[in-house]
Amino acid sequence: MKKTRKKVKLHGIDRLLITILVLLVVSSPIVVVYSKSVLSESNIELERMKKKIDKQESINESINMKINELASLSNIQDVAKEFGLKYQNENIVVIK
Repeated sequence: MKKTRKKVKLHGIDRLLITILVLLVVSSPIVVVYSKSVLSESNIELERMKKKIDKQESINESINMKINELASLSNIQDVAKEFGLKYQNENIVVIK
């Protein structure tokens, strides 16, 4: 006696579920790769911005040092002597 195989007929909802399952299995690796690519691009842009910020902070620090140097008492006295002015301590008003 030979066993005969019965063909299982799939109904509409079964076909739909199988199709959705196959699409999910196929598309999930694509979505993962795409999301990692977007994340990588974001990290690269973040590092660029960090470098720009570090560079600008360095420039700002340099400018602040130059300001402090120009505002020093010895520099003020030198400039005053250059223009023939006299340094009088009692005439100085400190504004904060």
